[in-house]
Amino acid sequence: MPSTPHVISQDQARELLAQIDVPHILRKLFLDLAAGQAVQPAQQWVAFPHAAGDFINYLGVLAEDGVYGVKTSPYIVREQGPLVTAWTLLMSMKTGQPLLLCDAAELTTARTAATTALAVDALAPLSARRLTIIGSGKVAQAHLYYARQLRDWQRISVFSPSLASASASASASAIAHLKHLDPRVVITPSGEAAVEDADVILLCTSSAGPVIDPARLSKPALITSISTNAPRAHEVPPQCLNAMQVFCDYRHTTPGSAGEMLIAAEQHGWDPRTIVGDLPELLSEKVQRPTYDRHVFFRSIGLGLEDIALANALWRQL
Repeated sequence: MPSTPHVISQDQARELLAQIDVPHILRKLFLDLAAGQAVQPAQQWVAFPHAAGDFINYLGVLAEDGVYGVKTSPYIVREQGPLVTAWTLLMSMKTGQPLLLCDAAELTTARTAATTALAVDALAPLSARRLTIIGSGKVAQAHLYYARQLRDWQRISVFSPSLASASASASASAIAHLKHLDPRVVITPSGEAAVEDADVILLCTSSAGPVIDPARLSKPALITSISTNAPRAHEVPPQCLNAMQVFCDYRHTTPGSAGEMLIAAEQHGWDPRTIVGDLPELLSEKVQRPTYDRHVFFRSIGLGLEDIALANALWRQL
């Protein structure tokens, strides 16, 4: 008999996520990928007619847990600004029935930041002391939450243009929240000041174009970057990939979707085969930690498996 899936709202998802160990769940996911116990197809991008927007489907299979699923995320063009939503559908591999339909906004924020945190733990020098975060929104806050205890940070610099453009009360509230997450946070007046002498730089923006130039940094650093729905979005200049040690969340899918990788391959002679390693390889210790004779770049596009693994954890938590 057909079953009706549990439907979880954004607020319910937030409450349930607080009860699970997100980095631990994602670490197991990437180890399952390394062991052949999970399947991650490439993202599926579909444009709406008449430039009205697009949607991206993120799929995946977790064989050991007996589930598969899809997250679908539309980008809807509107006069008042684009609208982005996301929902994750979890299905049973045993019965073929739907188990869960979850508003994926909270899943996306948590898995994006926790994936970056796994990369920082695997890639950052053990001696790293200066952390920089570019961005101040929910995704940046989640990055701070998951990264704050990974090293003995002596300084955490945060820069965001939105803090300068926000009203005094909104800016004060955002700054207070960041400092509540970690009292070591220092708000800097510019991006240049934020990245000065940084060991680790987390780019947590929705920008469609570069927000820093690695060539202008004073010393080699770990730079992490995430995705947004804007076509070919990238947070670093594509040409700089040739001068960095490049890692990613999953080498079989990321180069075909990450904006700077696509542009670098098409226009600057960068070869995706030069990617040093991905998270399954790093966490299963199939590749070594990088040397810091030059910048290290980690790019994540967000895997369907990440959303599916968290949705599965929420379903089991129910």
